[in-house]
Amino acid sequence: MDALLKRCNIHLATSQLNQLWIYHQLLRRHDAELNLTRVRNFENMVLKLYADSILPALHAPLPSPLLDLGTGPGMPGIPLKIFRPDLHILLAESRQNRIEFLKKAAADVGLPGLDVVDRGIAPDFDRPVAGVITRAVEPIADTLARVAGCLMQDGLAIFMKGPRCDEEIEKASKTFASTYELADDIPYQIPHTPHRRRLVVFRRTVKPFSAGSARQMRQKHRIRVIESESNAIFKDLKKLLGGRGVKKQGQTLVCGPRLVAEAMKQAPERCLAWIGSGSRQLPPSDASGRLEWIQLAPELFQTLDTFGTKHPIVLFDIPTPAPWRPEDGPLDGCSLLVPFQDPENVGAVVRSAVAFGVDRIVLLAESANPFHPKAVRASAGTVLAAGLFQGPSLSEIPQDLPVIALAPSGRTLAQTQFPQSFCLLPGMEGPGLPSRWQANTVAVPMAPGVESLNAAVATAIALYEWRRR
Repeated sequence: MDALLKRCNIHLATSQLNQLWIYHQLLRRHDAELNLTRVRNFENMVLKLYADSILPALHAPLPSPLLDLGTGPGMPGIPLKIFRPDLHILLAESRQNRIEFLKKAAADVGLPGLDVVDRGIAPDFDRPVAGVITRAVEPIADTLARVAGCLMQDGLAIFMKGPRCDEEIEKASKTFASTYELADDIPYQIPHTPHRRRLVVFRRTVKPFSAGSARQMRQKHRIRVIESESNAIFKDLKKLLGGRGVKKQGQTLVCGPRLVAEAMKQAPERCLAWIGSGSRQLPPSDASGRLEWIQLAPELFQTLDTFGTKHPIVLFDIPTPAPWRPEDGPLDGCSLLVPFQDPENVGAVVRSAVAFGVDRIVLLAESANPFHPKAVRASAGTVLAAGLFQGPSLSEIPQDLPVIALAPSGRTLAQTQFPQSFCLLPGMEGPGLPSRWQANTVAVPMAPGVESLNAAVATAIALYEWRRR
């Protein structure tokens, strides 16, 4: 054992080797009964279990107290504690037979400052820790949500991962942009083996909620607990997944941690309810007391969480777009007429219009609802604060209006002169423009053989060219 560990640059004192040997014997003795590990070859146990558990301590600073999440038979926590006796380590495990094994191992090996947490870790676990470490296969984003109640501000969440975890890292970084930051990403290898690893470290940037905070939230907000899909409130919420329900109720669902945070910050008076899975996803501590707290059964929350963010959703009171009549004419600059029927295209084009300083965004009667959850998400939240206007049908736009229409068959955009005041009119997805607009169209130049661009993309390019000039 000592020789194998030294090959990995892990040097243990005799007393530490004795402790690790006692733990090894316990693991072998109880494995058949408790199914503690699938690794049973001696050399593999030393390298893949014990050395693998200790190596993070050679590559990154480990905070204390450190929570070993989903420790199973005690890894990486027990080997780490033997190697770093100065650390206070908590072993979290929910399976009763393994809990008993962990307690016996802590006593037999002789490891003061090693505590067994005999429960699963969820956001309501509020014992403060400076770090979390895990070898579990759970996605990074799920673990960051799980430790929301215990990981202290500036605390580290340390993930022992395989080499192919870029997608997990990207998703976690986007999902928790307002509460965590990627602090480190360290590739390494178990020496003298082909086994590659990555140590991914996220730092928490905000304070966790405490049990006291949870009590305050329950006292502060009106709570509705919904467990049945036949509940009238849930039925109304479910209707908001479609444009018709959004239009009828004048409300929408804002999904995703960043969009939710922006909505709560920019328009708190329009945020009507905080919708979470059960009682563990607390509203922000600075949220208004008028915000309702809707606690859904997990399966009901999944129905509303169509984007799979697993983050609470905000019920948002949408503003009513001001009316626009063609006889009002365009303002100085560009007025964008939006006929898109795909809500994601509507959201994307509103985002581009706001980015390029369009003076007026007019939603034609053909347009999908800009507050459809898909449109809100595609717009990155810009529709919630954009100056939107409601216009007539495309057929009611008079031909004497100064309109620049977009179509693949038009003259090239580079040859187009933009008037001081004009309306930009892209065609609808599929049908394109009505024939009466075809005579005076402009096109984005494309490589031969490409039939057309996505309507929202073509509009964004035209708006960029206008703004550039």
